[in-house]
Amino acid sequence: MSAESSARSVSRTVGVDRVRALQRVLYRCAKQDRARRFHALYDKVARSDVMRRAWREVCANRGAPGVDGVTIEQVRRSGVSEFLDELAAKLRAGTYRPRPLRRVHIPKPGRPSQTRPLGVPTVADRVVMTAAKIVLEPIFGKRRTTGMREGNEKSPTSKT
Repeated sequence: MSAESSARSVSRTVGVDRVRALQRVLYRCAKQDRARRFHALYDKVARSDVMRRAWREVCANRGAPGVDGVTIEQVRRSGVSEFLDELAAKLRAGTYRPRPLRRVHIPKPGRPSQTRPLGVPTVADRVVMTAAKIVLEPIFGKRRTTGMREGNEKSPTSKT
């Protein structure tokens, strides 16, 4: 049974989340053929169910507004569906451009007199980045901030 046909049956199964079914398909395709190239992922990032899942993750993470000053609460008040639809339309049309980061200096842990720069993206940029993560993670695997894949104990660059 091919990955596509088994994945289609998963997406039609009652009670299975469509985003999770998409992730399973991408994971199986990536594992079946390691040399496979994924050419058409942009449309998957702009899917309404993926965008909605990304929105929920961004909301759960909270965070400060970016350079545009728009908060998560302001998006909620003005209409989440319209916000996500407009963002998805820009992605599909190829007109979406990320905004510059708002630069904030935060104190370094253990060194109260020193600060480090932190870039704060806009809410829209966070939604798009999260949607891209939802689509790309099953293909490339989860990576920690150290660059190691989830479950690996040693960095790929470490010498043993």
